Amino acid sequence: MSVLHMELGANSYDITVERGALQRAGELLKLGRKVLIVTDDGVPFRYSDKIASFCKEPYVVTLPQGERNKCMSTYMRLLEKMVENNFTRNDCVVAVGGGVMGDLAGFVAASYMRGVDFYNVPTTLLSQIDSSIGGKVAVDFAGYKNLVGAFYQPKAVLIDPDVLSTLPSRQLACGMAEAVKMFATFNAEMFCEVEENYDEKIDRIIIEALKIKKAVVEEDEKEKGLRKVLNFGHTVGHAIESIEESNDYPLFHGECVGLGMLCMSSPDIVKRLRRILHRMDIPTSWRGYEKNLKAAMLHDKKAGGDTITVITVDKIGTFKEEKMTVDEIVTRCREVLSLS
Repeated sequence: MSVLHMELGANSYDITVERGALQRAGELLKLGRKVLIVTDDGVPFRYSDKIASFCKEPYVVTLPQGERNKCMSTYMRLLEKMVENNFTRNDCVVAVGGGVMGDLAGFVAASYMRGVDFYNVPTTLLSQIDSSIGGKVAVDFAGYKNLVGAFYQPKAVLIDPDVLSTLPSRQLACGMAEAVKMFATFNAEMFCEVEENYDEKIDRIIIEALKIKKAVVEEDEKEKGLRKVLNFGHTVGHAIESIEESNDYPLFHGECVGLGMLCMSSPDIVKRLRRILHRMDIPTSWRGYEKNLKAAMLHDKKAGGDTITVITVDKIGTFKEEKMTVDEIVTRCREVLSLS
């Protein structure tokens, strides 16, 4: 078992990484109260059932899988569920699922009665190494990702690598793309390990990626400075993702981030990233339209007018913060992704 302590003063909490940890949720989380458990139908029911078995008074809400449910109407539905069942400030919310469930349930917890306890039990590799810690919670609004949200830290995060055995290979690859993002900017040694072979190193990858994000969040909880490095690949990635949502078979978040990293890297790094992404069956080109990409990026939270602060990588294990116009970013995307 590994326990990482997120040191944020009054908002500090433990991140437990342990195979079989789900079986110990009753010891590790304070569930002797009313508990709203938010999950989706892509998560095996036995995971939310196990959490519910430890609760004094569980209320399980199972949503359809997908980003489309990270919206205001679903958010309101969850709040109504809590009101109908007389939840108080002493009760709590638990997310059991990937990043969408964590974002949604966390925002519900942050806003109900000005904040109730929130626990995160991530069940995808992407959420285990990234979105489950750090306190960013949000819903999508007006067609744009994470437009309405807050910084709200969980009381604890419970990570059980055993649950990844039920995860489709595409979801595993998306999580690995986020790990590559972390290592490309902070840990050259781990980047090289992932380049060589990552299949048998999942536990180590989870812990090393968490250590990076933990250190960054501890230094910059509200994303005023260093934490912006975690947005490597996300400016373009989020823009592509918001466009893809209208498709019948949209790209996943990790796939969009992979495309975004390619656009923000030097030619030598692009070659190395392409090799890794190919091995993961993550696309390295995108046939979207320039005008749509430009429009989506103008709604980026990091934009100031038509200029966006982006993270670029010219050498593995290091990064730079640069200001680019949206047109400059689109030009990079055209060259790297073969835009229409």
